[in-house]
Amino acid sequence: MALKCYPTVSEEYQKAVQKCKRKLRGLIAEKHCAPIILRLAWHSAGTFDVNTKTGGPFGTIRHPDELSHEANNGLDMAVRLLEPIKEQFPILSYADFYQEGHPGRPDKNEPPPEGRLPQATKGSDHLRGVFGHMGLSDKDIVALSGGPTLGRCHKERSGFEGPWTRNPLIFDNSYFKELLSGKKEGLIQLPTDKALLEDHVFRPLVEKYAADEDAFFTDYSESHLKLSELGFADAE
Repeated sequence: MALKCYPTVSEEYQKAVQKCKRKLRGLIAEKHCAPIILRLAWHSAGTFDVNTKTGGPFGTIRHPDELSHEANNGLDMAVRLLEPIKEQFPILSYADFYQEGHPGRPDKNEPPPEGRLPQATKGSDHLRGVFGHMGLSDKDIVALSGGPTLGRCHKERSGFEGPWTRNPLIFDNSYFKELLSGKKEGLIQLPTDKALLEDHVFRPLVEKYAADEDAFFTDYSESHLKLSELGFADAE
């Protein structure tokens, strides 16, 4: 991972972070909303461009201009769902509120241009292009692709309908197991999912994560942290 130089935040800020996390865990348990909250964090951070240092996990996704991007269909519901908790912690930046990892991200107000997030109808070259602009690796691509083990597609938002796994509220390695076992009634596999099987670098990682859930958890945690800190606290 890139070297980081994290900013120092006050003790009051740290306490607010911990209290907010407890509130968020309660909301997720009550509303079963982990998938859409994960998607919000992902789509917020995934707009980072390593060359221009624009976009990224800096809270801009709360603005209507960014929420109106096609890839963000339905995320206005997540923003509205989370806002009552955010109002209880005015000391926190939206950037920290939406993300994991070390606190101290500033809020920015300039949304990134549309078109920086993956398109479900594309293949491996597209995935490498999109994630490459973020500064992420092939391993990051496959590990983060396991995120949809949580959640489902909604036709009115993406044009696709259905979950990837039998239990879309459980975070495990089922995404990779289902991907390797082939298409099944009631489950979806998008072109970007199938691209992971067709690529000679991606497929061994799919097979690794399907066989070893602990390996997936380890790599996913590392890749998600990288995603959530893109453009933040980079050492000079």
